[in-house]
This record gives sequence, structure tokens and C-alpha cells, in this order.
Amino acid sequence: MVQRSIKKNYVFNVFYQILTLITPLVTAPYLSRVLEPDGVGRVSFVESIVSYFSLFAVMGISTYGQREISYVQDDIEKRSKAFWDTKILGFCISGIAILVYVFFALFQKDNSTIYLILTFNLVANFFDITWFFQGMEDFVKTVTRNAVFKIIQIIYIFSFVKRKEDILLYVLGIGLFSALGNLSLWAYLPKYIKRVHVSDLRPFKDFKVVWSLFIPTVAIQIYTVLDKTMIGLITDSSYENGYYEQALKMSKMLLALVTALGAVMVPRIGYLFEKGDKEDIRRYMYRGYRFVWFLGIPMCFGIIMVAPNFVPWFFGAGYDKVVPLLQILSLLILAIGINNVTGIQYLIPTKKQNIFTMTVIIGAVTNFCLNMVLIYFFKSIGAAFASVTAESIIAIVQLIIVRKELSPAQVIKEGIHYYIAGVIMVLVLIPITKLLTPSVFHSIVIALSGALVYFLVLLLEKDEFLLSNIKMVTNRLIKR
Repeated sequence: MVQRSIKKNYVFNVFYQILTLITPLVTAPYLSRVLEPDGVGRVSFVESIVSYFSLFAVMGISTYGQREISYVQDDIEKRSKAFWDTKILGFCISGIAILVYVFFALFQKDNSTIYLILTFNLVANFFDITWFFQGMEDFVKTVTRNAVFKIIQIIYIFSFVKRKEDILLYVLGIGLFSALGNLSLWAYLPKYIKRVHVSDLRPFKDFKVVWSLFIPTVAIQIYTVLDKTMIGLITDSSYENGYYEQALKMSKMLLALVTALGAVMVPRIGYLFEKGDKEDIRRYMYRGYRFVWFLGIPMCFGIIMVAPNFVPWFFGAGYDKVVPLLQILSLLILAIGINNVTGIQYLIPTKKQNIFTMTVIIGAVTNFCLNMVLIYFFKSIGAAFASVTAESIIAIVQLIIVRKELSPAQVIKEGIHYYIAGVIMVLVLIPITKLLTPSVFHSIVIALSGALVYFLVLLLEKDEFLLSNIKMVTNRLIKR
């Protein structure tokens, strides 16, 4: 196998993750005004219901497929068989999910048309083969495809969604372009795989493994989607869901910069695991934790400081509650970042998915119980606290369990420089934020000031991680 650069793949996957979320970012100010909090909340609630069916449609196929392909990157015979075994199983599961969903949607009294249009979300899952290219450590094609269709989607929204009554056109754009994007990836397959005789296929042989990977996916869904469902059911307010949806979108966009490394590292760790190279695995893991601290701390602290200035001009009038929600949910960047390294990057590719499942279930149960109480008393704010608490518990429990392979003390030690730089950044920003009023320019000033202080402190600390990356970029520029 031609070893692809992890840093290069990370950059491409960052683009992939950002482009997945770029439509909500670019269109959020526009849609928040056109659809209003009520319309945004309606779509958010229905999407949360549809996502449960999407969950079953995907099951553990994506995680399993990426892992299995990473093991056989070098062998076209084995990877072709692994692809078709995985995808045939996926076709069967997705097909059943689509049929059940359509039956469910036909019997909905409220928002029935929105439910039916969002069938395209499940069709997108039916044709999804992104996991194959991720397993091959080839992120160029998925990024290119995603960029094209996301740009088309943005143009579509600004062209056709003009009034609150155009909500159905908006929903159509969400699902249709996602399905077309996934379908377009099939054109690249002939270069990577060959035909496999039907008698050699065993699509159901690892169904138990797929099921074991599905369980943590279900549990994760509890605190990523059930929040919105429970807000809608407990508060009976589409406005609360609208506030929560907007805050969650912004925090997830920045979180993507941190977790993008996970998709890159899973196939590499899987490859090293198959070769039995434990030392390299450990080295990659500690660098993964350092990366989370390095990028996650300034983003988390930065959101907390800039939110009061950013939200009023970005979302418009009526979204004041997004400020505290965004500040609370910013903590997910660190919590999810850490458990992404331990769980997704380490436990899954090293075939310790049962441990991963157990920890995620603990977090899911915690989140559900806290939601029942906190949403009742504090509405969307309660849901935000519950999510942060659940993710933090998962991160802590996972580190305790893997302490013999990966030292928790070393994980904490990897972030010392970044804790100090983050605190100094906040202290400098406090007086600056008090002097500035909500505006595009002032939000940019706050963000750039924070970044400048943070990286200056790291330079004074002579942080090895930052200096090595600066040196790498400088050398490449000089060579050019």
C-alpha cells in the first residue's frame, strides 16, 4: 500500500466535515429569518425522528466497512470481497428501513409531507459508500464530491426558499442532494475493486460484529438526536428546538475540525493493528490527544467569549437564548474530542468495540435520565447540560478502562501548554468583549485577538507540536 500522509488526509477530511456542515453555516442566518424559529424547530423535530430510521438503515455498516477495508488495503481480491459483502448487507438493511419508514410516514397527521420528502435521507444511506474510500485512506474523492453537491445545495436554497411557506422546498433540498452526492461516488469504484463470484460472497457472516457496532451507534443517537425529540415532547415548543438546533449546528461545525482526525486515523490504526505494531499505535494515540487539546481549547474558550457578540447579528432578532446554549455546548468540543480519540480511533480499529459499546451506553443512559429532569425544569438549557455531562462521563470512563495501554496521566500532560494558553487568552478577551458591540467586524476582532494571544503564548512556551508543524509548512513552502 502506498502510505498516504496523515496530515494531508486530515486536511482533506477537515474539508469533508466542514462542507457537510457548510450549508447550515452559510444558510443559517438566511433561514433563521425566512423560516423563523418555529419553522426551524419543525424541521429539526421531524429530522430527529427520521434520523432514528437512518440509524437502523446504516446500522454499524459504515464503521464496520471502514475498519474491514483498512485491514485489506494491499489486496484487491480481499478488499473487493470485503466491499461487496459489506454493501450487500447494507442494501438489505437499508431497504427494510426505507419500507418501514414510508409506512410510518404515511400515517403521520402532523408534518406528513415533510416526513415523506425526507425519505431521500434514507435513500442517501442506501447508496452511501463513503466508508470504502475512508478505509482506503483516500479522502480526495469524497471531498470533491461533497464540495460540488454542497455548493449546488446552497445555490438551491437561496434560489428557491424565499418565504416561510417554502419550507417543503427547503426539506427537499436537504435530502435530494445528499442522495445524489452519495450515488455519484459509485463512478470511482471500478478503479479500486473487481468482480467477485457470487459463490464467494458471505454478506451475513459478520452480522454479529455489525450488530455489536450498531449498539453504540444507537446509544450515541440518544444524546445527539434524542435531545431534540425530548425537547419537543417535554416542552411542546418548536421555539426551544429552534434555539437548540442553531446552537448545536455551530458547535458541531467547530467540533468537526477536531473529530476529522478520527476518520483519518481509524484506517491507519487498523492497518498498524493488523501488522502488530503496538508502539506506533501508542505514539499516534498520544499525538491524537495532544491535537484535541491544541485545537479544542482555543475553540471552546473562543466560542464562550465571542457568543454574546456573534449570535445577535448572525441569527437575527429572537435568538437570544442561543447565546447561553452555544456557550454550554462548546464544551462538547473537548469532551467529544477526547472520547473520539479513545473510542473511535483506538477501541474500534483494535477490535475492542464491546468496551466502546459499554462506555457509550453508560453515557446514553446518563443523558436520558438527566434529560427527563433538566429539560422539564430548564428546557433547552437542561438538554445542553445533559449532553455535556454525558460526553464527559464517556471520556473519563474510557480513559480509566484503557489506562494500562494509554496512561490517563499522560493524556492530561499532553495538554498542559494549551490549558495555560487558553486561560491567558480568556483573561485578555474579557475586557475586549466588554468594549465591543455585536457586529461582524467586532466578532472577527474578538476571534483574531483570541487566536493571536493563544498562539503567541504557545510560541513563548516553545510548544513542540506547534513548532514542528510550522517547520513542516515552512519547509514545503521553501521547496516550492
